[in-house]
Amino acid sequence: MTPACRLYLLTPPVLDADFPQKLAEALDAGDVAAVKLSLQGADVASWRAAAEALRPLVQDRGVAFMLAGDAALAAATACDGVHLAPGDMPVADARKLIGKLQLGVSCGGSRDAAMNAGEAGADYIGFGPYFAAEDEAPDPELLPWWIELMELPAVAEGAITAENCGELVRAGAEFLAVDDAVWLHPEGPAAGVRALIAAIAASQPV
Repeated sequence: MTPACRLYLLTPPVLDADFPQKLAEALDAGDVAAVKLSLQGADVASWRAAAEALRPLVQDRGVAFMLAGDAALAAATACDGVHLAPGDMPVADARKLIGKLQLGVSCGGSRDAAMNAGEAGADYIGFGPYFAAEDEAPDPELLPWWIELMELPAVAEGAITAENCGELVRAGAEFLAVDDAVWLHPEGPAAGVRALIAAIAASQPV
């Protein structure tokens, strides 16, 4: 049975030549809901090339392929949607650009920002970073509050691992945004995915 909480993979900020193979191994290791392309310091041409190379690999496996930040490019490269961070374009403007594609918005630990994003057209909300510096971590009651009152799914973001994800699962997060726990796993990406899925299953409320 598919667990209620699912994995949302974030690509590394810089992709090496072997990354497509690593991504395929990760996706084939277990249930993954989505992959977000998140590059650092890349120009538009590099973003487009990466999106066009990775999107079929992801979508052919029935997994959503999201692009960080650029709504117009996400639509132009046939991604499944765009994910906005604080400082990106307004949520309502992104919604107009992407039409019915998926729209995610990271809102840190702000209840007001999350509610405003939902009203402006977001399909899901990201909260975090969890397990970061204490002064940056959201209120522990944020996830339970959101899940109880709102219908939009919540994605927990941060330095999430198989060892610490249990409290987020128990708090009600529908998705866990993960990166290093998969890509830097000592036994490889597939083992990283399997470890996280096992931890999620062990933490699901009975």
